[in-house]
Amino acid sequence: MSDTMSRFPVTPPTLADVAERAGVSRQTVSNAVNNPDLLREDTLLRVQRAIAELGYLPNRAARNLRTRASHLIGLPIKAAEEGTANAAMDRFVHSLVDSSREAGYHVLLFSGTRTGKAEDELPAYDDLLRSTAVDAFVVTDTYLGNPQAAWLNDRRAPFVAFGRPWNDPEARHPWVDVDGAAGGDMATSHLVERGHHRIAWIGWRKDSLLGEDRRAGWSRAMRSRDIPTAGLASRVEDTVASGREASAVLLDEARPTAFVCASDTLAMGVLHTLADRGLRAGHDIAVTGFDDSQVAQTVPPGLTSVRLPLEQVAIEVVRALEGLLGAPPSVAPGVLLTPTLVVRGSS
Repeated sequence: MSDTMSRFPVTPPTLADVAERAGVSRQTVSNAVNNPDLLREDTLLRVQRAIAELGYLPNRAARNLRTRASHLIGLPIKAAEEGTANAAMDRFVHSLVDSSREAGYHVLLFSGTRTGKAEDELPAYDDLLRSTAVDAFVVTDTYLGNPQAAWLNDRRAPFVAFGRPWNDPEARHPWVDVDGAAGGDMATSHLVERGHHRIAWIGWRKDSLLGEDRRAGWSRAMRSRDIPTAGLASRVEDTVASGREASAVLLDEARPTAFVCASDTLAMGVLHTLADRGLRAGHDIAVTGFDDSQVAQTVPPGLTSVRLPLEQVAIEVVRALEGLLGAPPSVAPGVLLTPTLVVRGSS
């Protein structure tokens, strides 16, 4: 067991554990505790036996949680990083709040840590789980090595992930994601159709599987047309400054006529480089971004960008949450949604 895991004691048996042991729904266990006269005698005895075997101690707070009395969904929220232009998370939060309200829930935002380390966010999850303040969680960081999903799974806490379980192909929790490779392919194919063949890629470092997914679309679109990619790719941090530096190097060494970027943040860096050199986006050099941030919609001449269907993501997340909290609970399969390309003046 890791140091992170050892800081948190194993939680007491829950109503969900009793339901699994007895082979009944959570609602049946709740009835056995609160309204035993509603159950058949053999079912009641089976549940009571499971309660005794597990040492389950029902309490009012736990009953509220497992019967969805709080109607709250926990969502970790982070401050926007300096030097970036991405506001996709903000759009997702608004969409999730709207979709949750229609389903009878509210979203409880919580801040985990200022350190930026994923493992330091676990105490915030632990506090909410122990206080039974929420019915379930939405997890948004599913990158390689993130401990949140495993930690929640170990505690049988219901959650849905916005993002694929990149490092766990056998994961059983529900998730919703957007096909980044399809988005990268769309942006690249658009540029090829506009007559470009020297199309550079600026993306994130190799340990970002989300970034590699987007990069795969650029690579696929180029290679399917027998267009060479050698010397045309750069991996950097997701900041405007990094996009600016990477595009300057690529312009000097590879002489591309167009750029496909893994984020609007990186694309903004490219626009800065073009301005520094007296070049016009969409006229001298074409540029595309990813995420369709507000910056993409407002910066002159308008940044072509891959738009994530965040409204539909939120709907699918809430649908999966309703399944997890149903009686009996059900686990929805993973959902992969397709983005769209919004064409503006930069390309």
